Formats: sequence, C-alpha cells, structure tokens
Amino acid sequence: MTLKDKTAIITGGASGLGEATARHFHALGARVAIFDVNREAGVRIAEELGDGAMFHFVDVTSASSVETAVAAVLTNFGAIHVCCNYAGIAPAVKTVGRDGPGDLDLFRKVIEINLIGTFNVSRVAAHAMSQNEPLDDDGSRGVIIHTASVAAFEGQIGQAAYSASKGGVVSLTLTMARDLARNGIRVNAIAPGLIHTPMFDAFSPEVYDSLAKQPLYPVRLGKPAEVARLAQHLVENNYMNGECVRMDAGIRMQAR
Repeated sequence: MTLKDKTAIITGGASGLGEATARHFHALGARVAIFDVNREAGVRIAEELGDGAMFHFVDVTSASSVETAVAAVLTNFGAIHVCCNYAGIAPAVKTVGRDGPGDLDLFRKVIEINLIGTFNVSRVAAHAMSQNEPLDDDGSRGVIIHTASVAAFEGQIGQAAYSASKGGVVSLTLTMARDLARNGIRVNAIAPGLIHTPMFDAFSPEVYDSLAKQPLYPVRLGKPAEVARLAQHLVENNYMNGECVRMDAGIRMQAR
C-alpha cells in the first residue's frame, strides 16, 4: 500500500517519533491527523504542514475522545488507511522504592496510556478502515503500527511499568493482526532502542555520552527520521504482518 493520497492517524504526533512520522508521511503525499494532548505543539505542526494536515486533541485512554477524533478525521479526509500509535509515557516505577512499595497509581497510568491507549485507538481506527474499499490486488484496507520498545525484552531497573506496558504491546501485535486479517488490515510494531527524542536533551552531557556509546553499530543514538522511514516500509510492504521489528543498532540493554 502506498502512502500517497492516503490518510494516517498519528498519536503522539506533536513531538518525537510521532512528529517525525507525521512530517515524513505528509512529505510523501499522505494526509495526516495528529492526535495529541499537547494542543499548542499539535496546532503549530499542523499549520506548518498546511493542506492535508489536521490536529485533534485526544486522550488515548478515553473511548469518547478517540471516537470523536476519528469521526472528525472521516469528516475532513473521507477515510482512514493508516494508524500509528506513538503516544506513551515512560516514568520510573520500581517494585520497591526508598519510601516503600512501588507507586500503584503510576504503574496503572502507564499501562492505561501505553497499552490500553494503543488498543483503544486501534479498535476505532480499524473499524473505520474495515469500511474502505480494497486498495490493491491483496485486498488491503489499512495498516496499524504500534510502538513497543527494547524495554519489552530487556527492561532496566526502574522500568517495571514501562516494560510491562510495552511487553503488552508486543503480545497485542500478532493477536490483533490475526483478528483483522479478514478485514484486510495488517498490524506490526516497531521496538525502538535509544532514539534521540527531546527527552534526551534534558540529560547531562555525561549521561548523554554514556547512552550514545551503548549501541553496537552505528555507535550513536537513533534518529526519529529513521523510525519514520521504518514506519513507511511497514505501510508499503504488504508482506509485513504480525511482526515486532527491533530498531536499536544491535543494543542489548543491561540491568542499569
């Protein structure tokens, strides 16, 4: 399936990996709908992109918020062909901390946004995709791309909530692909390693340099644009389905 003249929902599209993917897809001729809670950044990016771009304030954990936003995309762009789930948070949650048992409310919040939010957006987007006419000889109607993480496989100390949420995303991917096969909808996931998003700008030079030396090769942080190009490939290659693709320059995370 090509991206030109298709419509893509991108959650978390106002920053980081989501922003890079929104810009890349739009440059390839796709219409993009940016879903995010950062209204100021989302509006700015949509205005910068111009025609074929829109922003909608979306809480991915809310059924009504997602349903309203998807309805707006259908009204504005007529159909939905791609859904990229980048929205997520990554606070530290230890099982036992200095002050006692780990923060259960924070653990629950991470699961709610990263895992349940991914399913919430996907289920509504997939229903819209299932109404599409087949787009090619394979009967393609849509593509869903989740965002997992290498933390799903090698979660470090303090990543209990994040690792659990991303492990859930990995497990969700093949099952959802099986669910949606009869609808002509493919589902894949990207598991990024250390990608230079704005979060890294807050680190000290020493911490940044230490992280940048960990990948096997190339020895540097990944670029959001590289993740965006992988997302493009997952959309365009019809034989990619039910997969979780690590994009980490060969890194294997240690305990800390």
